Amino acid sequence: MKRWEGRQRRIGLTGGIASGKSSVGRFLEQKGIPVLDADLYALEALAPGTPATREVLERYGLKVQSELSEGLDRAALGSIVFNDPQERTWLEAQLHPLVRQRFDQELQTHFGERVVALMIPLLFEAGLESLCSEVWVVYCSPTQQRRRLITRNQLTPKEAEQRIGAQWPMDRKTELADFVIQNEGFPLDWTTQVRELLSATPPLD
Repeated sequence: MKRWEGRQRRIGLTGGIASGKSSVGRFLEQKGIPVLDADLYALEALAPGTPATREVLERYGLKVQSELSEGLDRAALGSIVFNDPQERTWLEAQLHPLVRQRFDQELQTHFGERVVALMIPLLFEAGLESLCSEVWVVYCSPTQQRRRLITRNQLTPKEAEQRIGAQWPMDRKTELADFVIQNEGFPLDWTTQVRELLSATPPLD
């Protein structure tokens, strides 16, 4: 898909679940680069009382409503959509346009920045490459993904596999990437590669 061709450098940051995208995103923020986060925008879209939340509650009823508020029980919703590809497709159809809208708003806000990073786990799946001048895929092996998911999210091996399987395979993403950030070795080994990529940023004016 065609990339963004404006003067601003727009880094699309993606990869598999638990591959290390958030760590790279925090590193970029420490370098003063605004990081626009698709997960945050999806959370906003599913906040209590929003139209998307009302649609979800209308579809699934009390089984996804939080007992503590008028919001959603995200674990219950996740259990539904990660067990049923059709339901996951339905939910993504509700969220992706809202997330795209938020990116458009935030990119306008940060138009004067030399570099902006767009952290989008489903960048290829949602067809958002056109927002980016380049795409970085943060890579680790599927075995590492499973291990990290089980530890970080306290998932069963089956649940971890479901979440990994809900995204495109890592190999497919790396084939489409402009740059692959290797995150298989020791923690923070990837920082040298990221620094080198950032050093190629041209001036905006």
